[in-house]
Amino acid sequence: MTTALHLPRLQRNVPLAPYTTYQIGGPADFFVEVRDQHELAAAVRAARAAKVPYFLLGTGANILVTDKGFRGLVIRNRADHATVHGHQLTAESGATIAQLIDLSASYGLSGLEHYVLIPSSVGGAMWQNLHFASVDAPHWQATQELRSERTLYIAENVVGARILDEQGKIRTVDRDFFAFDYDYSILHDRPLIVLEVTFKLSPKPKAAIELQMQANATWRRSKQPQLPEFPSCGSVFKKIEGVGAGRLIDQAELKGHRLGGAQISPKHANYIVNLGGATAADVLGLIELVQREVKARTGYELHTEIGIIGER
Repeated sequence: MTTALHLPRLQRNVPLAPYTTYQIGGPADFFVEVRDQHELAAAVRAARAAKVPYFLLGTGANILVTDKGFRGLVIRNRADHATVHGHQLTAESGATIAQLIDLSASYGLSGLEHYVLIPSSVGGAMWQNLHFASVDAPHWQATQELRSERTLYIAENVVGARILDEQGKIRTVDRDFFAFDYDYSILHDRPLIVLEVTFKLSPKPKAAIELQMQANATWRRSKQPQLPEFPSCGSVFKKIEGVGAGRLIDQAELKGHRLGGAQISPKHANYIVNLGGATAADVLGLIELVQREVKARTGYELHTEIGIIGER
């Protein structure tokens, strides 16, 4: 691909696997890291002006990059400045949720600790309306029983955001603009770029915040394969209301099934993990197997939650 792209630090033919939690994926034709929201806006505007397809990469979670890679520009978002003012935290969209949890907890501010161990950037959290069925931490402390309370959504903490719109203009919008729903925001349907987000938090003793983090981390470690040992993209299939996707896959007797270097996790069937050397073709093959077998055995149709990025 030839291009009129002119960006500082622009690279060509960069393998994407090292930048994803799956550790899978072919090269991007063009690749640039942006370090603040101004560079982010400039990179998107440059891609649009040159009519080059672009993809915004945060932590690289919740996606599968194909083996052939991406024909266009991948913008790796490292814009991660964050500040606290009173009971609000404002962060650029490349900041990680882990970073914000640590920052807010250090101020004794609660609201984000529920999302501990979720490998998401701020932009990714806004994209999918990040959510988690948070554990009843005092009950866990007293009994060691991991009992979930209601599901919490990142939208509940959002005050507003600065975005780059389709015309390349920077706008300030409120929470309602994003039309949040389960696994959804308006970002799915419009080519908008989140530059920074302001979150509302509430004062809470640091010990209570730490307890909530410990309880939720314990739940995640007990129920889900963890990235340091088993690279994955998180849950592969969308939840069917009242029926867990993982349970359906378990009923289809597919838990532990392997294809190449990929495996349906024996720990949680809605995770497909990279055992080492897995290709995107291996993962896609397991996805197709799951969809076919679950439909045949249970009658339910499973749809992918993850984004599949790149040339097939």
